[in-house]
Amino acid sequence: MIGIGNCGRSDDGLGWAFVETIEKGGDFPGDTLLRYQLQVEDADLISQYDQVIFVDAYQGGLEDGYTFKKCLAAKDFSFTTHRLPPETVLYLCQELYQKNPNAYMLLIDGEKWELEIRLSELGQKNLQKALNFFEEEIIFKAAVLK
Repeated sequence: MIGIGNCGRSDDGLGWAFVETIEKGGDFPGDTLLRYQLQVEDADLISQYDQVIFVDAYQGGLEDGYTFKKCLAAKDFSFTTHRLPPETVLYLCQELYQKNPNAYMLLIDGEKWELEIRLSELGQKNLQKALNFFEEEIIFKAAVLK
C-alpha cells in the first residue's frame, strides 16, 4: 500500500494518515510506504508485488467521501511536473518489467490544502469513512478468504 501526499499541507496528508492508521491497527498483512509523489522509480517498486493499493487525497466532492476503484494502466506522461499518476506508474511497470500487479486506488475527499499539519474536519470525517470501508470490506474479506 502506498500513501501519497504531504501531511504538511492539511488534507493533502489524507493518504499518509490512512496508511499510518492502517499500520497502527496491525491487521494489514502487506507492506506500507509513504510517498510525496509517485515517480518513475516506483514502477520498479510495484513490480515486486502481486497487488498494490494507491491511497491519495482527492479534491472534487466524492459522493461517499471516498472511492475505491481498479487502477488501469495508462500512458499519460506530463513533462511539466515531477509527479506521475498511479495509472502511469502501472503502465511503466508493465512496459519496463513485464509485470502487471493487481492495482487499486483509494481516493479520499478533502477540502483544505494550505500549509498546516492538521486535517480539516471534512478530511477527518472522510478518512474515517474510508478506514471503516477498508477494514470491513477489504481486510475482513481477505482474512475470511484465507
